[in-house]
Amino acid sequence: MASVAGTTSLCMTSMSCSLKHTQGRISSVNSVSLPINGKSFPSLRSRSAPRFRVSCVAKPETVKKVCDIVKKQLALPEDSTVTGESKFAALGADSLDTVEIVMGLEEEFGISVEEESAQSILTVQDAAELIEKLMEKNA
Repeated sequence: MASVAGTTSLCMTSMSCSLKHTQGRISSVNSVSLPINGKSFPSLRSRSAPRFRVSCVAKPETVKKVCDIVKKQLALPEDSTVTGESKFAALGADSLDTVEIVMGLEEEFGISVEEESAQSILTVQDAAELIEKLMEKNA
């Protein structure tokens, strides 16, 4: 059994919750128990195949910058909506477009993205989180 503490974002399929100075217990990949304001709530359970990820949320300004770069690289109309949850494939990006997006991000943020890491980027949020991780590592 693992415990989670601190400011963390837990994502289970389409559900996410934010923990701030709260401790929760993970009894399996399929369930998470979280005490909130001293009250215990039943375990949250995943209905589909388990997909569990603990990550820190990128700064809004990083996400916005990535959104702008994605719009530019994909030549999307100015009024098109791109958010952190936007998937590159859903925006019409193929593998070559994704490589060009990563190259644009590397140039804009002064980072170098390894091929393995680049292949794990599926959404704008994934890209923003990777950028912040690499910038922190390089600092």
